[in-house]
Amino acid sequence: MGDDQSSDGAEEGLPVNILSQTKNTWHRPDPSFTYLLSFFMFLTSLAWGLASSTSFASIVRLTLSFVFIHFLALSLLVSTAAFFLVGRLLGPGIAGLPGRRRQQGLFGQVGGAEQLEFGYCFDVAIRAFFPVWVFLYVVQFILLPLVSRDYWISLFVGNSLYLVAFGYYTIISFLGYNALPFLHHTELLLSPLFVFGILWFASLFGFNLPKHVTPLLLTGAR
Repeated sequence: MGDDQSSDGAEEGLPVNILSQTKNTWHRPDPSFTYLLSFFMFLTSLAWGLASSTSFASIVRLTLSFVFIHFLALSLLVSTAAFFLVGRLLGPGIAGLPGRRRQQGLFGQVGGAEQLEFGYCFDVAIRAFFPVWVFLYVVQFILLPLVSRDYWISLFVGNSLYLVAFGYYTIISFLGYNALPFLHHTELLLSPLFVFGILWFASLFGFNLPKHVTPLLLTGAR
């Protein structure tokens, strides 16, 4: 009895990476964060729908678009691309990089702990979406009367929201893949930050992102 309790306590005290390696997986099948962020997207879609449309059908379409296309479908697309590209470009066995070649399986635990799993890529994409939701679906909605105006300060604030949102998305994605010891040169995943910075600076000369992107966000309501 006492031995069982002590073994349970010892297991609870183990670091996450040790437990992950013991189970031959780095992916923790816990969908609670996905459900929570889907619920947040649902509430946000109601606010956007009520502000932009008086039709119940339009609000329903916008809700489905926000949750299943903006969030889940795009996260699946990004995680699928990351599964095939990150594993092949930054994983062991790549020419010019240290390590040994490995085999990949789409969902299964093929090859042990040194394997990039699709579920892990999806977890990273889901968690990286959180700052996008905060800055582009909540803060932008609140500041929309300001950032949609034809003033330079409106352009600066609005475009900066996109820079911060995608910057955080890139950093969180980097941190997620950098936690895997069998991936090499993961700092290359930070390279989009330079592209975002250049595009943000160029946009300050007259391209208002909120004015052009907001109609695309509301496509499902029309």
